[in-house]
Amino acid sequence: MLDKTYQPAAVEARRYALWEQSGAFACDPDGDKIPYTIMMPPPNVTGSLHIGHALNHTLQDVLVRYQRMRGRDVLWQPGTDHAGIATEIVVADQLRAQGQVKHDLGRERFVARVWEWKEQSGGAITRQLRRLGASPDWRRERFTMDPGLAAAVRRVFVQLFRQGLIYRDKRLVNWDPVMHTVISDLEVDNRETKGSLWHVRYPVVELPGRFIVVATTRPETMLGDTGVAVHPDDARYSDLVGKSVRLPLADRLIPIVGDEHADPETGSGAVKITPAHDFNDFEVGSRHSLPIINIFDQDARLNEAVPARYRGLDRFAARERVVADLSAAGLIDKVEDHTMMVPHHDRSGVVIEPWLTDQWYCNARVLAAPALAAVEDGRTRFVPRQWENTFFDWMRNIQPWCISRQLWWGHQIPAWYGPDGAVFVAETEEEAQQQAIARYGDGVELRRDPDVLDTWFSSALWPFSTLGWPDRTRELARYYPTDVLVTAFDIIFFWVARMMMMGLHFMGEVPFRIVYIHALVRDVRGQKMSKSRGNIFDPLELIDRYGCDSLRFTLAALAAPGRDIKLSESRVEGYRNFVTKLWNAARYAQMTGCAPAWDFDPANCRLTVNQWIVAAVSDCAAAVSAALDAYRFDEAASRLYHFVWGTFCDWYLEFTKPILQSAETAVRAETRAAVAWTLGRILHLLHPVMPFVTEEVWEHLAGSLGGMLITAPWPDFEHDPADPMAAAEMEWVVQAISAIRALRVEMNVPPGARVALLIRDAEPIARERIERHREHFVRLARVERLETVETLPPGGVQVVIDGATLILGLGEVVDLGRERERLGREIGKLDDELAKIAAKLSNPNFLAKARPEIVEEQHERQADAARDRDRLKAAYDRLGVV
Repeated sequence: MLDKTYQPAAVEARRYALWEQSGAFACDPDGDKIPYTIMMPPPNVTGSLHIGHALNHTLQDVLVRYQRMRGRDVLWQPGTDHAGIATEIVVADQLRAQGQVKHDLGRERFVARVWEWKEQSGGAITRQLRRLGASPDWRRERFTMDPGLAAAVRRVFVQLFRQGLIYRDKRLVNWDPVMHTVISDLEVDNRETKGSLWHVRYPVVELPGRFIVVATTRPETMLGDTGVAVHPDDARYSDLVGKSVRLPLADRLIPIVGDEHADPETGSGAVKITPAHDFNDFEVGSRHSLPIINIFDQDARLNEAVPARYRGLDRFAARERVVADLSAAGLIDKVEDHTMMVPHHDRSGVVIEPWLTDQWYCNARVLAAPALAAVEDGRTRFVPRQWENTFFDWMRNIQPWCISRQLWWGHQIPAWYGPDGAVFVAETEEEAQQQAIARYGDGVELRRDPDVLDTWFSSALWPFSTLGWPDRTRELARYYPTDVLVTAFDIIFFWVARMMMMGLHFMGEVPFRIVYIHALVRDVRGQKMSKSRGNIFDPLELIDRYGCDSLRFTLAALAAPGRDIKLSESRVEGYRNFVTKLWNAARYAQMTGCAPAWDFDPANCRLTVNQWIVAAVSDCAAAVSAALDAYRFDEAASRLYHFVWGTFCDWYLEFTKPILQSAETAVRAETRAAVAWTLGRILHLLHPVMPFVTEEVWEHLAGSLGGMLITAPWPDFEHDPADPMAAAEMEWVVQAISAIRALRVEMNVPPGARVALLIRDAEPIARERIERHREHFVRLARVERLETVETLPPGGVQVVIDGATLILGLGEVVDLGRERERLGREIGKLDDELAKIAAKLSNPNFLAKARPEIVEEQHERQADAARDRDRLKAAYDRLGVV
């Protein structure tokens, strides 16, 4: 017998261990089932489970459990990412706490220290994924620094280099002047910062006494200016294009150029161009062949390219001195307070410096062309489809990919330099030596490139490197290309696009057929979660409080396409109540003797109520299957919720209570078997979303004969119901009783009061149904004296349903006049609320200042209030005819 209450903490660890020990998560490369493959986006080895992980891995797990039950050979490939910068920071912080820095150890000992940390602490995220119920094939877990994956990285680098698609170049990068490394755009955190906007007067050389005013938030970078740009159509400066200005403080002549980058509506309309320290300026400089002067060293201190007075100054100290000198020279036109977005490294917190430096690059434009074509011709499809436009926009404007990082932890670049600077790229040092001998005629000492590869480089190979490439393994042949990738929109470019580029280039096929893009999880007001706002949900804490199944069902139910998830703890609590409802229904079934009859055939049911539930289960299974096939997790969850709570618990179990207490052996036996069968089908359908409670209940329901639910077949039903009219009849009864209940609530009828049910204008089939189900009406609608009438009697309130008008005699239990007054007051309050909301939404000032989530919240309140008003108005109008 099931315990009185469900205790998730007591069930989840035990159930998970049984699944894992049974081999239920394992793929079968030698089997004859159709493969189904999902590549788990590898979380950082430094990471801990956050609510975004919980959503992403819940949706993946729903899919793999569903497909496993559908009879597919499922490979959900797990693993973790070495997370170069994040991991190096973690270990460097540990050293700092001991009074050391990484250079005290040297590269080899530092890397060994990182491996030691990884072995001790790197498994936290995978342990947490187990708590979420994730069911990947843990035997195949991979790490992006595993020897096999490292070999794949070297092979790809060498081949791309030999094909001319990897090369060295000097370009602007995002530079962290404290960690001394390039970082990717994804690691740049643009923070709103209050600063100043200095308007500086640059003297025009050819026109003495005339100045052009440029506005800048970074006056220290003017020492690297090589031009001033104005819009070619800006009449104010048309006579200045082609002339020169004398750069203040540096005493250099720089040209005035016409370029559309300059916005006539912003500031003075003239902008300084510093190609070495601004990404937009770099492009302008390239268009006009302007010199590129790098004024910073790797520490963001001013170098030898600036006047002696400023050399060696930190960039912020240099700013103060430059402003002071400009002011003393009378060249500051004005200074304004200015709020701006300043780029910071999201890991170190340091202000990022655009810096000109030599790095390794990958020709992303060439690699992007096949990936673009694959999406255009439908070989890979995005769900929802609108994300294809984002993909196209990024890929059609793709820039060279900087793939080198100045770190020690990661895949060291397989390139060696000879004494004359010649580069030898090879998979091993021995190979590089052979190349050097071919060049120099003898062996020479080679120096290996100290840089490592961008973490995204090795991640881009994940769909095939994890399957054994470059070896042609059976797993690679069977599981590539994969079926679906589940990920968030913010890494479409950084990861999804790069996997497509690499997969097509090295495998000749797309790495996945479907890319499902899920929403972001926000707080209940639609705001982004952050520590500063204090609105972060820890999924492990939610699991501790409400159980894993409650959280998983919440996330699935809210995963509507194209809409961010507004999460609240009350939602999770509400679905905990759903878990409890299922548990209590299963206990009720046990206590009433409802056990599986293994020879039970649902097609042979004779009772109308059982024929109805069989057909309803079939409809529910079809709807849930269709929803999951279409990645509509929200629709699948909604259909399951309403079927279990409504159709099964609130209606079917209530309809069958008298039967289960009946002395008629045959009908009782059929109904017990039907209840147990229906509960079993529910557990199967719910299992992908709520695996723990369903597996626990299934074991108690089916015993040893039932096997494990995780590997049970999915309930597909295509048989025709024994009596097609049974479903129509019971749905009509549900509709009629629901209408009576709603009317009682609207009219404030005391819950315990029994009222007369009068039937008017009833068609024959409606009268027959009411008579056959008289007991249900009396018990579930709390009515008495079912009578037929010709007219609406005094004190009667009516509701029209299909085929009949039902009248409740309320005159003796409700003061109808007072009730109508109450409804009028409630309607008035709603009218006032709707007017206030309408005024807000029509106010341009409100719309201009309010955050989008606040506007959306007002629209939702408006819709809710309008629905409530319509409902109350219908009740008010009904009382008007009494």
